[in-house]
Amino acid sequence: MTDTRPLGADEATFIAAARSGDTARFALITERYRRELHVHCYRMLANYDDAQDMTQETFLRVWNKRESFKGHAALRTWLYRIATNACLDFLDKRNDRIPVPAELPGAGSEVHYLQPYPDLMLPEDPQESAVARETIELAFIVAVQHLPPRQRAVFILRDVLGWPASKAADALELTVASVTSALQRARVTMREQLPDRRLDWRRPATHELSVDERDVVKSYIDAHERNDLDGLMALLRDDLRFTMLPDPGTVTVTAKDAVDGWVSGGLFQHGYDDWRCTATTVNRMPAAALYLRTPDDPEYRLFTIAVLHIVNGKIAELTGFDAADKPWLGLPPTR
Repeated sequence: MTDTRPLGADEATFIAAARSGDTARFALITERYRRELHVHCYRMLANYDDAQDMTQETFLRVWNKRESFKGHAALRTWLYRIATNACLDFLDKRNDRIPVPAELPGAGSEVHYLQPYPDLMLPEDPQESAVARETIELAFIVAVQHLPPRQRAVFILRDVLGWPASKAADALELTVASVTSALQRARVTMREQLPDRRLDWRRPATHELSVDERDVVKSYIDAHERNDLDGLMALLRDDLRFTMLPDPGTVTVTAKDAVDGWVSGGLFQHGYDDWRCTATTVNRMPAAALYLRTPDDPEYRLFTIAVLHIVNGKIAELTGFDAADKPWLGLPPTR
């Protein structure tokens, strides 16, 4: 990697720390990049736990390769290169980290290993597009998983992070022509996966929830706590896409069928009808953390988190996750 650039302060400090073997100084320099590298690994892998592992692997590789860094590229560029290749090595070994055919005919394929990303872990002072809302939302993360790993890496480096083709080619040890070809194919797949979403990922996007979204979450929580099935039905679109991970089966159902299905599955029945809910956000999306109190328990315990995609005042997509085994969401276990 041979960027034409003067040696910056970070690069000079990093080289000095690497040469001296000063681990504390070395950690201080690299640690400031941890959150953005974690987001990068999450985009590559769609799984918080995997991203955590690969971020740790990245820092291990950075330490082991420290003497190879000469400052010809920015330190951030070098770190992203190592993180990207750590993820690619991981994907080469994991056959279970690819979308699988959906159980229902015509439902496409599903990403069963998808996990939500806690907003509290996003970088506090991100670069312009590092955590733009539309590049961390669940639909985007799922769509990216439908790209082959190296196409995925090219797409993220080029169209999300805005790297030039030559820089991405250096990072992935590909030719510029190969990068350009991979990007074109990736864009076609992304258009197929996200036909109704914008495709200009580098344009600044809002990070805040709209008033509309906040109002719908409030109404959803109110209906859930009151076991108001008609109220829930009124909030759902009649072409609702519903998923409860890690269980297979993304379905598109009417509002009535969705609620009827939840009731037939036991929700809002005795033992599953005493709720307290909290509004939150994950993946920069509106969400509700659902706490359930069973008849023999004095406390409300964290049950699931419902992540909502809201369009024109209605819930168009509801993705549920078992929240009890995800302490990194930062939600209290009881209420």
